[in-house]
Amino acid sequence: MRTWPQLAAEKSSLLGFAGFKAGGIQILTIDDREKTPNFGKQLLNAATVIATPPIRIIGIRGYKRDLYGQHAIFDVYAKDLPKELSRKFDAKKSVDDGLSKAESLLDSATHVMALVAVSPNSIGLAQKVPFVFEVAVSGEDVRSQYDYVRGILGKEIKITDVFQIGQNIDVFGITRGKGIEGPITRFGVKRKQHKSRKSVRAVGTLGPISPAVVMYTVARQGQRGFHQRTEYNKRILIISNTDKDAQNSINPPGGFKHFGLVRGDYIVVRGSVPGVPKRLVKMRQPIRSVSKKVLEPKVLEVVVR
Repeated sequence: MRTWPQLAAEKSSLLGFAGFKAGGIQILTIDDREKTPNFGKQLLNAATVIATPPIRIIGIRGYKRDLYGQHAIFDVYAKDLPKELSRKFDAKKSVDDGLSKAESLLDSATHVMALVAVSPNSIGLAQKVPFVFEVAVSGEDVRSQYDYVRGILGKEIKITDVFQIGQNIDVFGITRGKGIEGPITRFGVKRKQHKSRKSVRAVGTLGPISPAVVMYTVARQGQRGFHQRTEYNKRILIISNTDKDAQNSINPPGGFKHFGLVRGDYIVVRGSVPGVPKRLVKMRQPIRSVSKKVLEPKVLEVVVR
């Protein structure tokens, strides 16, 4: 995630989270979108289940902006990091030294990011190596951002601490890879007629004789899929907390195909999510303005097959 929203919230909080795609279900709700023909009627929504294990705050990183861009000026790591993180990096700096350095450089910092880690193994997936990435922090100034991250350093944050039911979120994912595809499938180029010379599923010309160069705008064969894509304003229909919803299960008989059983916390978002099951999905607060207030959706039935 290269861009983060600027939230004018009095209380600091994380602006993003991460999970793993499980599969698709259907949710029957009452349409609460005003000024639509279907307002107040039943609406069957295609939805996606995302397993959201708690993320661990493993560090603090401060950035300084100058004429040449942003540069990290200090890093602070938590004590007693999980042993699985040794597969990613080796944090040899002590916490006390890092905090003292951060305090001295905090006045020159422009913003603070939280270093977080999420483990696929915590929800039953085979991968032991955790995913480590940065998450922005909301706050009035750098000091409030730093104090908030320092207060949760080394702790675990749940999905309910970041998002609420009914709100919109932005979803980041890596799409399903298709491999090498031709220009017709990749770019939608029109097929040539059957009496064309030699080929039918190839472009008519790659360019002129002079200059003898193929422009980048010419459709060519190449990789299709396995690209990072962002989908905006995906509404959260259900947020499950294992402490409260221990008896309710979202799992179909035998578990989700290619994923298995969802254990622990999860969310259900309306619509599709890029990627295949078990793939990492990052989420953030919506960066595009949403005028309406957050309303909890009226879920009538969860269709799990």
